Amino acid sequence: MSNRLNVAPNDLNAFWMPFTANRQFKKAPRLFARAKDMHYWTTEGRQVLDGTAGLWCVNAGHCRPKIVEAIQEQAAELDYAPAFQMGHPKAFELANRLVEIAPEGLNHVLYTNSGSESVETALKVALAYHRVKGEGSRFRLIGRERGYHGVNFGGISVGGIVSNRKMFGTLLTGVDHLPHTHNLAKNAFSRGLPQHGVELADELERIVTLHDASTIAAVIVEPVAGSTGVLIPPPGYLQRLRDITKKHGILLIFDEVITGYGRLGTPFGADYFGVTPDIMITAKGLTNGVIPMGAVLVTSEIHDAFMQGPEHVIEFFHGYTYSGNPMAAAAGLATLETYKDEGLLTRGAELGPYFEQALHSLKGLPHVIDVRNIGLVGAIELEPIAGSPTKRAFSAFLKAFEAGVLIRTTGDIIALSPPLIVEKSHIDQIVDTLRTVLKSLE
Repeated sequence: MSNRLNVAPNDLNAFWMPFTANRQFKKAPRLFARAKDMHYWTTEGRQVLDGTAGLWCVNAGHCRPKIVEAIQEQAAELDYAPAFQMGHPKAFELANRLVEIAPEGLNHVLYTNSGSESVETALKVALAYHRVKGEGSRFRLIGRERGYHGVNFGGISVGGIVSNRKMFGTLLTGVDHLPHTHNLAKNAFSRGLPQHGVELADELERIVTLHDASTIAAVIVEPVAGSTGVLIPPPGYLQRLRDITKKHGILLIFDEVITGYGRLGTPFGADYFGVTPDIMITAKGLTNGVIPMGAVLVTSEIHDAFMQGPEHVIEFFHGYTYSGNPMAAAAGLATLETYKDEGLLTRGAELGPYFEQALHSLKGLPHVIDVRNIGLVGAIELEPIAGSPTKRAFSAFLKAFEAGVLIRTTGDIIALSPPLIVEKSHIDQIVDTLRTVLKSLE
């Protein structure tokens, strides 16, 4: 295999990198050249343990044989097929396989190319559904503070991360937000679900009273808010949201871009919490991060509402050039086979207790104000440096990388989400490295 491009480029200026401190990076680049299973290797040949599954997406580990072979074979057999008015077998087979592992009732699949596009698709489905049902007055969308739903206009409108929103004007109108559930005063150092905050779901009733249910189309939440720092809901919170939305005829959307495909020790977050939404958004782990792809699952009730009128007429004017792309579908099928063969969709439940114990051993170290965990995702929250928010955690990120472990930071929170093939020895290495790093921070 050629490695002619696996050397450091001589100029880094042309690439405006996403969600990156570009000037800092280009002064001291961090470049990966290859990966295998639990590890990356830099262009200098240094091994780095992946503590974040890439960007929450490489759930089965890197360069897994079935996925690699499926992509190679598909490239030689059918590289592309039109997505509109045409199809190819693997897109339908993947949809069938997704429905098989999804919570009961989510029976139909729309394909996208990312989590951001999946969010936009779900929001459009929700709005259009109420219109085809004769309830076009339902135009409002309810998100949540500190929620992350991608970077397109719909997603940042219902999202609740200030830095993602403040540069882009008024965004979508008719949007409101629930409060987040993170409460350091009452829930710091929780193991698993925190005990306080279920009553925050009742804020939805206040919003319904303010706007009237007849104007609200959907509520969108992450079962566990990942990108904003692993914010875990208290017991009963999601069920209460489900009850309120059903009571008022409002659709409930779960954004499972991070919690899907085994991250919590169950196939989806909906399974973990025992709450089934009307629409479920997925991406990332669907193809193990190898080829961009997302999938939005909807109930038969929603799907069938569109299947009216003359059969030759397009029912829903939405889609993408690459919806169900043959290469992505092949990667998705091989990814699901890998999950099944190795029991990865439930492995987080087996390793969860060990992961929890290891993470919470960091309690009491300098600047650590919270540790929280669920399944194979965890967070260590640090006290910010006065006047320099995010600097302490970013320093931890740089030091961990130099020590051979990739972590993720958001604000002053360290987030961990290792590939589901992680072993106890890898967990020990991640936590031991963090222990050393945290002791060294100013």
